[in-house]
Amino acid sequence: MADDMQDLAAEARAFLDAHAPKAPDRTAPVWGEGDDSMAYFSSLPPEAEREHVQKARDWQRVRHENGFGWITGPVEYGGRGLTPVHDLLYDAVESEYDVADTGVLSVIGLGMIGPTILAHAQPHIKERWLPAMYRGDAIACQLFSEPGAGSDLASVATKAVREGDHWVLNGQKVWTSVAQHSQIGLALTRTNPDAPKHRGITAFLVPMDAPGVEVRPLRQMTGGADFNEVFLTDVRIPDDHRLGEVDGGWSVALTTLMNERATVGSEGAGPVAAALSPDHLSALMRATWTWDDRALRARLAELLVDVLATGHLNSRALRGLRAGGTPGPERSVSKLMYAQNLTRAAHFVSDALGPRIIADTGQWGTYAWSELLLATPALRILGGTEEIMKNILAERVLGLPKEVRS
Repeated sequence: MADDMQDLAAEARAFLDAHAPKAPDRTAPVWGEGDDSMAYFSSLPPEAEREHVQKARDWQRVRHENGFGWITGPVEYGGRGLTPVHDLLYDAVESEYDVADTGVLSVIGLGMIGPTILAHAQPHIKERWLPAMYRGDAIACQLFSEPGAGSDLASVATKAVREGDHWVLNGQKVWTSVAQHSQIGLALTRTNPDAPKHRGITAFLVPMDAPGVEVRPLRQMTGGADFNEVFLTDVRIPDDHRLGEVDGGWSVALTTLMNERATVGSEGAGPVAAALSPDHLSALMRATWTWDDRALRARLAELLVDVLATGHLNSRALRGLRAGGTPGPERSVSKLMYAQNLTRAAHFVSDALGPRIIADTGQWGTYAWSELLLATPALRILGGTEEIMKNILAERVLGLPKEVRS
């Protein structure tokens, strides 16, 4: 295994040296200098957003053409058939280079829906969509949450009625990330209203350009519109686009959710975690002359302890993957800790900056943080609310009695 990992690292460096420059020094600048990292959190205008998405697709295609588009995927679908540990190794090497951010593709589509299609779709559907997704040709979204079914996902009300070899879908989904860019969506629907709610659900792949699919943006308090409402009106879906058994969609949903929490809970990944890291926050204290504030320093130390603890939890999960395991309920704990750490860090930033947080002076460490702080609360909701994560921790990790449910 060690030799294999060394070979992959060497191959990855050779590929990246040929296709991307080294990443610039991302250490925090001194007070008064600009900080490009804050640009990651700006609400892009439509043209710039489309350009961002296209760059992500282009880089994913380059990866795929050179054998790094789907390191853990089966060879027959364009993957390399290696382990999640190899995938993590490649990510670590790539982080040293200045490449396009592929989060619009990878977080939901490649990280959650791709594994679900692989586990539950018919062979010809896998052949149609998996290579396209991991090549960057197709983006996928998750059509799960509804106005009356967010945390209580099993209460989905979107109906799917069978008509011959097709199904007709009617309903509304909400908080759907990247729906405006997606070619395919994974939808949970109610197919048996008389069955217990977890047993009357069926999952479908929905082409987002199908007649009757309407995507409407939801404006956030940050000014951006990363989430959407999706309306399904008499949308006809072939039965071969069904994932799993009729009324067996809950097991399909669990596949997606376990991969979702593993993805969201990977602390240290992405510009949000980088900006709110202890190193970055200590630099903020120096830049704002609050380094001698003992109360703030104590809070930073406490945050560092929790970040380290979450890192050890992720390391334990990594050892499980190395041993051939799959993401389990413990990943919900990582997701819970990740969101709580970010929330505490956001409060720390607010207290360190004080009124300067709303002063658009152009100085590093002031107004540039405001949009980031507005976006951080979303981490406490997406991928399952903190209350849901705590229930999973109590019931499935600690073995405590289940909460009484109606």
